Amino acid sequence: MLTHVQSHRWTESVAINPLYSGLVPDGGVPRFKVPDGPMSPDAAAALIRDELILDGNARLNMATFCTTWMEPQARALIVETLDRNVVDHDQYPQTVELEARCVNMLDNLWRDPDGISVGCSTGGSSEAAMLGGLAMKFSWRDRRRAAGLPEDRPNLVLPTAVHTCWPKFCQYWDVEPRWMPIEAPEYTLDPTRLPEFCDENTIGVIGVLGSTQVGKLDPIERMAAELDALQQRTGLDIPLHVDAAVGGFVTPFLEPDLVWDFRLPRVQSINTSGHKFGLVFPGVGWIVWQEPSALPKDLVMSCELLGGSIDTFTLNFSRSGAPVIAQYYNFLRLGFEGYRAVQQTCCDVARYLAAEMAEIGSLQVLSGGEHIPVLAVRIDPDHEHRFTVYDLADRLRLRGWQAPTYALPPNLEHISVIRFVIRNGFSRDVAEMLMTDLRREVAYLENAGRTATVV
Repeated sequence: MLTHVQSHRWTESVAINPLYSGLVPDGGVPRFKVPDGPMSPDAAAALIRDELILDGNARLNMATFCTTWMEPQARALIVETLDRNVVDHDQYPQTVELEARCVNMLDNLWRDPDGISVGCSTGGSSEAAMLGGLAMKFSWRDRRRAAGLPEDRPNLVLPTAVHTCWPKFCQYWDVEPRWMPIEAPEYTLDPTRLPEFCDENTIGVIGVLGSTQVGKLDPIERMAAELDALQQRTGLDIPLHVDAAVGGFVTPFLEPDLVWDFRLPRVQSINTSGHKFGLVFPGVGWIVWQEPSALPKDLVMSCELLGGSIDTFTLNFSRSGAPVIAQYYNFLRLGFEGYRAVQQTCCDVARYLAAEMAEIGSLQVLSGGEHIPVLAVRIDPDHEHRFTVYDLADRLRLRGWQAPTYALPPNLEHISVIRFVIRNGFSRDVAEMLMTDLRREVAYLENAGRTATVV
């Protein structure tokens, strides 16, 4: 988030435990300006640890998709390689080699028929998505120029369930977003409506493999078929980009026969998040283009600053190679069957929770681990006069559980949900403890009503 500077606060000091007396500089430690002098490393670390205890318990955080646990061996590798600059190909060629292996592994996992692709790591799936968007915009521009056509304002067709990085992309790079509403009861877009939103200025269509709002998969294969038919009727050749930030590390292992990936020629690029269900600490993302021609040459920059000439396409420059190495560790450590077992266990826990929540009369489960380990739950309309998902989230927070609540996108904004993300390490035993607390708090709210005082 943005931080607004307030100079009148520069004189504030951090409260110091008396036990640290003599370990920190005289006069205390300023809160909002650099201290005048140094302090011992132990004292600095102790002060920071004291403040960090105010953060929530990561293992009870059911809001985040981000990985909150890795094996000690992976943690050790991360510490050992934090100083590797992944963009410095000349100095760290083996780190670059491991990045290339990961890209190839993902290309294979996503069923590329010819294995002739190009891709890279990123700081996260949001950066990867924006790189995919830029490639579509530049490809559209090149086609317009080659045909001698004017370059009007481009547009991008988006389901309303996309991640916030996509409206950011449209705003930052002056692309008109054309919103396709998700619809109940599927809570995904209707592929047959795609022609309503596409025209000669459409740079691409986004399909979501696992929405963060509801946990649903867009019907990618049907979307591709609609775009194929549109091209046959009109000549419009519109690429399909799959935002697989959530599902890219789940669906290939649990539903290998589900066609959504590079088996579809219409799918030109896929992004995913290594630090979600890729099981790596933040932050690492990945993007792969099915054909090298889908990545315009104008976007690839040649750099000689670090001792050798390298081609690069990122929105940043220097970045630690540690998350990339951690991703490669997971590929080696788990293999296909290991990933499948982890994701299956997460989905099994999600389905258990969905079944248990469905037994609570005042709750309705909109999605419950059918494809990805995410639950979206609303209050039954007949009970909304008693309490809301916001009340339920407040009560659960008293027990340490953190779960986000929000209204669904336009056309469904009258529905508010509470979401539970089941990550690696969230066991059936922990799920049973969650259900115990959930039943208790729902009973409290049903009896007390919305005027209940939170204690």
